[in-house]
Amino acid sequence: MVRRDVPVDNLTFAEVRKLFMGDRQYWNSSLRVTLLVRAPVARERAVILNKIYQMTEAQFVQYWIAKVFRADSATGPKIVYTNDMAVELVTAIPGAVAFVDSNRVPRGLKVLKVDGVLPGERRYPLR
Repeated sequence: MVRRDVPVDNLTFAEVRKLFMGDRQYWNSSLRVTLLVRAPVARERAVILNKIYQMTEAQFVQYWIAKVFRADSATGPKIVYTNDMAVELVTAIPGAVAFVDSNRVPRGLKVLKVDGVLPGERRYPLR
């Protein structure tokens, strides 16, 4: 989910992976991506670790430590402890993106399609 002012409605799975790997750091020339990732043991975190990162928890932590140490990224993802916290931060931070249950996305925020498919549809790749 993102704010409505993020200039994207659909991403390929490869683009989603680039966002969450920190390889794509801007939505456009003036809007920085801010990653929001659920805390360990949350179902949403398990899904992105498995589907997007294809890493264990330890590999994920080490990946971001190394990425920041090499100055490939200014910071790692911000940790959010609840879906409500993710919603609050996406609302407050321009360019923020979070992976949450699509049923929990309030009006005013938008759910991005992945490969042209919305969550809940049969071919959605992130379930």
